[in-house]
Amino acid sequence: MWKDFKEFAFKGNVLDLAVAVVIGAAFGKIVSSLVDNIITPLIVMLTGKVDISELYLTINGTKFTYGLFLQSIIDFFIIAFAIFIFVRILMKFKRKEEPTKVETAAIDAKEELLKEIRDLLKEGK
Repeated sequence: MWKDFKEFAFKGNVLDLAVAVVIGAAFGKIVSSLVDNIITPLIVMLTGKVDISELYLTINGTKFTYGLFLQSIIDFFIIAFAIFIFVRILMKFKRKEEPTKVETAAIDAKEELLKEIRDLLKEGK
């Protein structure tokens, strides 16, 4: 059982996923800092001292801080856009590495010809 677990845990996919989770968490902190320390102050500056994080609504003594929710939405869109750009770049590199269909068709045609030659040589003996 331990051997099976080691094989599972140390496969490339599991390690890649673990690295991606750690990097993603760190990236999330960076984006949160960007929103909290740069974007929100810019919005405050442009709107005339309205801090998004301090926006709230009080109903029957209950405080709903929808400003913090808006900051989380901004975080989400920045992270989603960054991931989108990253995946597009990876897909462009991947497309360059894949052989074109014309090349594989030419190789397949050559293989067929070689098989025919082999079969004719076998019949001739």
